[in-house]
Amino acid sequence: MPAPFRQKNPELHHVVVALRKAARAHDAAIWGSVADRLERPRHQHPPVNVGHLDRLADADEWVVVPGKLLADGTLSKALTVAAAGYSGEARTKIHAAGGTALSIPEILQARPDGAGVRILG
Repeated sequence: MPAPFRQKNPELHHVVVALRKAARAHDAAIWGSVADRLERPRHQHPPVNVGHLDRLADADEWVVVPGKLLADGTLSKALTVAAAGYSGEARTKIHAAGGTALSIPEILQARPDGAGVRILG
């Protein structure tokens, strides 16, 4: 069990609480894992680049990035990506490739059981 949540960001706190509730309610361990990663200090979840997603994710896959998504690299596949934060250009590259950029609460609402969702980062 991680240390008590002590961050000063109330929005992040609400996201973590919602993830924990969904993990218990739907028996979805993925949301508990995302909550654990979001509770860590920011330097422990380094940013992920769009090129990294292009190399590791399959087309039409649902991906969660528990950190910031940056725009280095190219994206040639349509992905549904949820991240804690985006650079403006990263969001543009996702949409240009035919994908969707979501927030973590939005993907939690779309896939409460976590089926077909993968963590990268």
